[in-house]
Amino acid sequence: MNAMTTTLPDSKTARRAMIDSQLRTSGVNEEYVLARMLAVPREDFLPADKASVAYIDRAIALGANEPGGALAAPLFYGKLLMEAAPAPDDRALVVEGGTGYLAALLRPLVADCATISAADAAIGAADGKYSLIVIDGAIEQLPDALADLLTDNGRIVTGLVLRQVTRLASGRKVAGQVNLQPLEDLGIPLLRAFDVPKRWTFA
Repeated sequence: MNAMTTTLPDSKTARRAMIDSQLRTSGVNEEYVLARMLAVPREDFLPADKASVAYIDRAIALGANEPGGALAAPLFYGKLLMEAAPAPDDRALVVEGGTGYLAALLRPLVADCATISAADAAIGAADGKYSLIVIDGAIEQLPDALADLLTDNGRIVTGLVLRQVTRLASGRKVAGQVNLQPLEDLGIPLLRAFDVPKRWTFA
């Protein structure tokens, strides 16, 4: 989904309130995170009829034209960017959740920022290697094909579904392996392209 020019007249005031009441109070105080989230209007990444609720403290479904897509709550993006600790020399890959918002936040913080849909990411349909992968949603599993896109010592930050609870998680590629470590419970929209295939059982 491309950004829309639907910025509200009091948008900057709403973003400042978001930072003060949702991010700082939850431990997100890194200046680079707050600066990016102040700079990027959330409503520009929502359908026009959702713009008025852009700064609520929960995920916003995009609607019938974007089935399954959602803009996650501000706290998810703040925590994700803080954990990702993007560096100016990072080559980053954003696995999209349907809005383009996360890529807009991250792009000025890294050397290069590519994007990929969740469906393509689930099968590793991207070129090259990346030192940082961030996933805009919660996944049930990390496919080997996506982990293979990380450089040695590369980092990944994502939402993770564990026992039906969504958590922020991160990992680093060491000796060719990536182990995701849960960090904290957060409400995060699910990316169904990463669901574990259901197994049939017979009584």
